Amino acid sequence: MVVKYHFRLYLLALVILGGFSLLSYRLFSLQVTRREEFAKMIPGAKEKRARIPGPRGEIKDRNGITLAANKATFEVRVNLFEVYDDYKRTHKDVPLRVETAKDTAGIQRERKEPDIVKIFEETIEPHLVRLGVERRYATAEDREEEMNGMRIHFRTFDSGAAVPWVYRDNLSFSEMSRIAEHNLGLPGITIDERASRVYPLGSLACHILGYVGLPDDKRSSPEERRGWNYFVPDEYGVSGVEKSFDEFLRGKPGVRTMQLDRRGRMVGEKSYEPPRKGNDVYLTLDARMQLVAEKALRDGKIGRGAVVVIDVTNGEVLSMASVPSYDPNKFIPSINQKDWDALNTNLTNPLMNRAISRYAPGSTYKIPIALAGCAAGIQSRFYNCSGSVMYGNKAMQCWIQRQSGGAHGSLGLSDAIMKSCNCFFYLFGNDVKINRITDMGNLLGLGVRTGIELDDERAGILPNPEWLRVNEPNSRWSDGQTANVSIGQGAVLATPLQMAAVTATVANGGKSWKPHLLKRVTDGDQIVSENQPSLRADLTQTLKPEQIELVRKGMWKVVNDPGGTGKGARITGTEVAGKTGTAQNWRTDERGVALKEDHTWFISFAPYENPRFACCVLVQNGKSGGGVAAPVARRVLEQCLAIEKGLLPMPVVPMPPADGHFNKIEAVAYADAAVPVAPDTDDDGDTGADNPTRVTSDDATPRKRAKPNITRQSSGNSKSSSGAAPKAVPVQRTNPQPAGPGGFLRRLFNR
Repeated sequence: MVVKYHFRLYLLALVILGGFSLLSYRLFSLQVTRREEFAKMIPGAKEKRARIPGPRGEIKDRNGITLAANKATFEVRVNLFEVYDDYKRTHKDVPLRVETAKDTAGIQRERKEPDIVKIFEETIEPHLVRLGVERRYATAEDREEEMNGMRIHFRTFDSGAAVPWVYRDNLSFSEMSRIAEHNLGLPGITIDERASRVYPLGSLACHILGYVGLPDDKRSSPEERRGWNYFVPDEYGVSGVEKSFDEFLRGKPGVRTMQLDRRGRMVGEKSYEPPRKGNDVYLTLDARMQLVAEKALRDGKIGRGAVVVIDVTNGEVLSMASVPSYDPNKFIPSINQKDWDALNTNLTNPLMNRAISRYAPGSTYKIPIALAGCAAGIQSRFYNCSGSVMYGNKAMQCWIQRQSGGAHGSLGLSDAIMKSCNCFFYLFGNDVKINRITDMGNLLGLGVRTGIELDDERAGILPNPEWLRVNEPNSRWSDGQTANVSIGQGAVLATPLQMAAVTATVANGGKSWKPHLLKRVTDGDQIVSENQPSLRADLTQTLKPEQIELVRKGMWKVVNDPGGTGKGARITGTEVAGKTGTAQNWRTDERGVALKEDHTWFISFAPYENPRFACCVLVQNGKSGGGVAAPVARRVLEQCLAIEKGLLPMPVVPMPPADGHFNKIEAVAYADAAVPVAPDTDDDGDTGADNPTRVTSDDATPRKRAKPNITRQSSGNSKSSSGAAPKAVPVQRTNPQPAGPGGFLRRLFNR
């Protein structure tokens, strides 16, 4: 009996232990393993995750001067789905509106949707008015436009990843405090801090920097929004280096987890992972030299023009100025309608970066033609200028005959560059042949984009028979067209940046560096990426040093010889070499009337021995390259050399936008210039009067631009937009080129 009793006792103990084990396992499963699942089902224990965009990295010049930074701003965000969801819980009927839209087949159909505007006006806006933080509108049309934006936003995004609609931005501290204190009873309303872009130097380098767009809802994909209750997208680069280096500059997002009570109201913050600032981008620009270039254009009263300065040893762009200009701060947080209209309707086109836009280069193009002649081995030939050259039944004149009825006589290459003789280059270019000119142009980066890190760079046009077959299939290439190309007229178009790069190649003895803006990218003190100079082509593989020196000597004579056309670029104590150019151009005004306004050029480098800087100056509607563009180049080179030697302190200060105009520029003179412009400065006269083909520059014909998309509301009485800078009117022509610089060198070498 005792044994039987013990067995029953042991069996009972085993059953009890097994039961407790099962109970413990079940409790562990419910309380630990499935804790999160049940926690979400308990009223008052809900959580919501919000994505916090990281601040953008800063943009700095090569010396660390800040060109683009961030400032803290506060904004009111509205989760429209929460507003709608709360309204459904507390109201029996939801107001609806009929929306007409096209279906996938393009048929207009009516559909009913919740009237989120009416719901917002009934439940939320009165409280904001009571707090004195309501959005004010200039007109009823302004309000209606913003309310339409609310409807589109609500229609686009659902509760799976709610993208807040921004009701107000740029709140004052007192407004922010009032909302933070009293908005607990408002469903879907949050106030948050956002890093906003600021450009501390105003319009300085605005065409290079570009600007950013406010967080764009439609730029984020459903995959990116998945897993977030609140998804606040990042600011993004719209133009300039803000766009080109957006991947580096964009910050790393943070996460805020919020605790909600049983009514769905936020009662506290559960956890917070702060966002991280994006990488800092250092440009090759020297802010002091950028200031020098911009002041040279303004002080010279240039209404439309550009200056580019390049380091001849590596292709780094030290300065790139364009006038007129604009203040990129106008786009932060978003540009209002009045300011946008002012930029959009301004016929001088302040949003256009003229340094990378294309124009007829005139006689500055004789420099690449001279290099092509050296590659062909005809650099030692002499040609006679009798005042004109006959092609078919047409006499193509030299500028000296049109100006005074004279002629240059017999000239060699250096003197032809000095005198800018058209007849010499008509004959010289035809002996070089158009295929060799094309090859040399490609080695120098003409007719193609240089590859600088700016999306709106234009390629220019380097005409040749293949180009003519594509663009004018009923025409045949002729010697007259080659003659026009040889003086930079006809269909030839080039950018100031391209011509600065050509000048740098001549200055350094034949190294064709690709111009670039990126110096390095850093994350704090750590270097993330460091840009290395890239060589497009090495002309020394084909040309001998003495051949290149012939071209350099011709450019020296342009400035320093008594018969040169660029005496206005002389600098006391420094030898400057250069080349003038004046190109025919036609502009269509707002009435549709064609107006002739020549563009003047000057390309130069200094010092002549051991050169440091190559400079290109373009002035629109100028009288002559020697009297208008050369003095600007002298001003820029003289001060850049002084800055490099530490002789010119140049504090970098904010710049207001430069105004544009269409006034004729007869001559440029600076009141404080150490050396006055030579009174007998020659006009090279290369205006292409015999040019049978006219190709206008990028900004020759004004156009109406489309209104930018409205993506974010700005506080006060303004409407917002964050559209990209409008593009200039393109010349609808292509320029197919043979591929590969190595092939060009081999062909040039074998000829």
